Amino acid sequence: MNEFIYSNTNKRYHTLDYYYKQKFHSKVFKVSLNAGLTCPNIDGTVGVGGCIYCSKSGSGEFAGNKEDTLKQQFETIKEIMLKKWPKAKYIGYFQARTNTYADVKTLKKLYETVLSFKDVVGLNIATRPDAISEECLDYLEKLNKKTNLTIELGLQTTNEKTTELINRCHTLECFENMVKKLRKRNIDVVVHIINGLPYETKEDMLNTVKYLNKLDIQGIKIHMLSILKDTPLEKFYQNTKFKILTKEEYIDIVVEQLELLRPEIVIHRITGSPRLEDLIEPNWLTKKISILNDIDKEMIKRNSFQGKKAQKKD
Repeated sequence: MNEFIYSNTNKRYHTLDYYYKQKFHSKVFKVSLNAGLTCPNIDGTVGVGGCIYCSKSGSGEFAGNKEDTLKQQFETIKEIMLKKWPKAKYIGYFQARTNTYADVKTLKKLYETVLSFKDVVGLNIATRPDAISEECLDYLEKLNKKTNLTIELGLQTTNEKTTELINRCHTLECFENMVKKLRKRNIDVVVHIINGLPYETKEDMLNTVKYLNKLDIQGIKIHMLSILKDTPLEKFYQNTKFKILTKEEYIDIVVEQLELLRPEIVIHRITGSPRLEDLIEPNWLTKKISILNDIDKEMIKRNSFQGKKAQKKD
């Protein structure tokens, strides 16, 4: 019997589906959107070329077509979801690139356009910790009072050498300061991390989660590194052939990471979903359902659950 308190299924971790059902009493979907924004790590403000793993779509492979209006993007995805869950509600997810990297007038128009769509109950906004101005923070604070707002911050790793290697172009201090600023305004924060970054050890990956567990964050996305076509990472891999995690290694690390996280932290993602036509390595990453099932099996085998080894937040 599963006695993990944040679950009504066999899951031994705090799934996003469970969180939404408890909060909204309904099936809720994220609708991935592309607002056509850029990134300070691309346009030269803090760097050029972007993060080495980032695709041409800016990690928005499943977001809408930026040539379409937000309404067109939203309705295309919504129509697919309605066939399976006709009474679902929706979160507008600004996914591609850096979605606070514009003046507040522009951002307000983007966000509030999506909030005006029927059955939209909130927004998730993916961004960088160095790309939220004080003026933007003030606006987000107001927005948070009238909808379910979540800011998704990219961190990827706490290892400074790796951060430099992958061309993140922001510091750990910058990240932590932004988390504190958002939480001071009572805005929920979800953090993205990547397992399997070049030359990182299992200890590095566990240390990243130990660090995050001490912060006031509400959710986490755990990704496996995808080596995608036409990225700087593809060239780096071809030149160095750095070690890629096996499926078994990835599952082992994820299970231990979950054990280190406070049980109230929501697990928004536990593996990546690259497009098959874009993927160079690892091939096992295309079998998402198998990975999820094997994580469940491993947690049962170990009598494990999220928070089993977690330290309380400072």
